[in-house]
Amino acid sequence: MSATKPVQSATYNIEFDQGRHHRAKIGFVLLATEQTIQDDVMALRPEGVGMHFARIATPDDINVETLLDAGDMLAPAAASLLPDGTLDVVSYACTSGSLVVGGARVDAELRKGAPNAEPTSLIKGVIRALRTVGARKIVVGTPYLDEVNTIEKEYLEDAGFEVLTIEGLNLHKDSDMVRVTPAFIHDFALSLNRPDADAIFISCGALRTLDVIDKIEKAAGIPAICSNQAMIWDVLRLAGITDAITGYGRLLEDY
Repeated sequence: MSATKPVQSATYNIEFDQGRHHRAKIGFVLLATEQTIQDDVMALRPEGVGMHFARIATPDDINVETLLDAGDMLAPAAASLLPDGTLDVVSYACTSGSLVVGGARVDAELRKGAPNAEPTSLIKGVIRALRTVGARKIVVGTPYLDEVNTIEKEYLEDAGFEVLTIEGLNLHKDSDMVRVTPAFIHDFALSLNRPDADAIFISCGALRTLDVIDKIEKAAGIPAICSNQAMIWDVLRLAGITDAITGYGRLLEDY
């Protein structure tokens, strides 16, 4: 079958193909403050897969109140992504935001805005990733305030994990989270490791953990999961894209 299709117009016999994004089209709803996720997604984008972004207006302050407020804007943000209805998957690309708002509500709001797309979220992708690598007992590092860490611990425990420890950096500005160095993140992650841990999870899409996740995993000797690695794996697999991506941990390479 021909990849192009002629279309008659008054002047031209126009030919169309499937466009650059012929394998899948994936949407991400980001916070307005986000400065890391888009770069990470595009760095790992397989050929033929479209990555499309929308942003929610929010202050440069990550706390429970602002994260709950952002949940009210998920549907209109999702609706701004490919209004032709061809989006395959849409993800709320905020770990803390998706767990504070809650999975059921996130899915419902994303479906309102993009009814033809499979809804997911960053925390949902993390949970799928941890289960996929066989983790049960985990250690967790975050940049968040204690009020967010408390909710995250409960969320992960409700999902069936034993959280051996969760440590936060008590940062409340996204603009500070994006400036934490990958070298610090590497050392911070390894400082959390314990002999009884099945996996390390470094939470937050704003952190540049993707840059060092493979090094963390190799040094720790157990699976290491970070937010953006898990999210990218999650949306690709939901879209039917099974490409192995090397250099960012066993999750993207082996599963």
